[in-house]
Amino acid sequence: MVPVEFSGLNVQGYRRLRKVTLDLAEFNVLIGANGVGKSSILEVMHLLAGSATGGLDARISQAGGISSLLTQDGSTEVIKLGLERPVTSAEPLNYHVNLASSGIGYAISLEQLSQFQVDTQTELKLIDATAGHVRYFDKQRKFVEPNWEYRPEETALSQVPKMYKVPENFRHLLASATEIYHTLDVSTRAPVRTPQSLQPASTPGRNGETLLSCLYALREDHADRYEAVMDALRAAFPTFERLELPTVAAGSVTLRWKDRNFKNPIYPHQLSEGTLRFLWLATLLQSPGLPKVTLIDEPEVSLHPEMLQLLTELMREAASRTQLIVATHSDRFVRFLKPDELVVCDLGGHGGTLVRRADELDLDKWLADYALDELWSMGRLGGRS
Repeated sequence: MVPVEFSGLNVQGYRRLRKVTLDLAEFNVLIGANGVGKSSILEVMHLLAGSATGGLDARISQAGGISSLLTQDGSTEVIKLGLERPVTSAEPLNYHVNLASSGIGYAISLEQLSQFQVDTQTELKLIDATAGHVRYFDKQRKFVEPNWEYRPEETALSQVPKMYKVPENFRHLLASATEIYHTLDVSTRAPVRTPQSLQPASTPGRNGETLLSCLYALREDHADRYEAVMDALRAAFPTFERLELPTVAAGSVTLRWKDRNFKNPIYPHQLSEGTLRFLWLATLLQSPGLPKVTLIDEPEVSLHPEMLQLLTELMREAASRTQLIVATHSDRFVRFLKPDELVVCDLGGHGGTLVRRADELDLDKWLADYALDELWSMGRLGGRS
């Protein structure tokens, strides 16, 4: 198992996330009732990823402005976000950014990327931006200010010169979590049901718009991963035989699903929602372009409960190549997890989110007689209301 990309997330003042500290593992599944902040944790990661690509202003605007993101009880006008990244044989990197309400908009009131130096017992600030004063720590071990057109509405991290390798590598890693994979569009004219133009594609796309191109690339260039997708389909659908990707027009391909119970192939417009969604998820989790951090919301939607064990196994294997953060409502999905993969989300006394990892709840005696989903239903884990 590879080391985790990020080992900790800290959030204050973001919707129900009044003050949340979450230790992150390779595979993290967030459970809890509706409205307890599971999706907000994914949103925070998505917001941070967007900020690393220079898209902070756009993300905040799409959310309705910073006033829509702030905790609604009026207790704060600042959102404080932090990430910790472990470093081999050194102290971790710590990133902090504060977004303050300012007039009808927002301001980045503080931003730092730092690392504790054991030899000098001091905190080295690789990026230090406070109240509009921006400084980067360069190779000559001195601070420099930007001498280019600097955009104050975007983070200093997103504008770090590429020559500064440590912060640039941190930026590149954070920017990988640019999508939240949520409910697949399976309507009649959805991209996943129609022929698709063949194009370079390393993932199946957020809405399956490059699913066929990704499958084609897997088959041609990553035979082992393509066979892993086929094996998952055979396990999920016992009468499934194979997929074909025939050309239907210049530069376009479709999908033919071969089932041994039927003489004629089945085409995407004839496949069930659950079948298409499972195919999309299985392809995503085997994709060569899987980001370093992958965010998935409600993967159980449209899936038969028996498929969830297969999905868990696919995710667990993918967690050796990507850090997975998943939110779910499904107790059946929870049945197939391990305590160290599970994060329980509850509401505290003042309506803020509380998070606890299940392996910290002293469940060993209970797990001798009950599965995790049974403990959740019994209220032993929390996260029910």
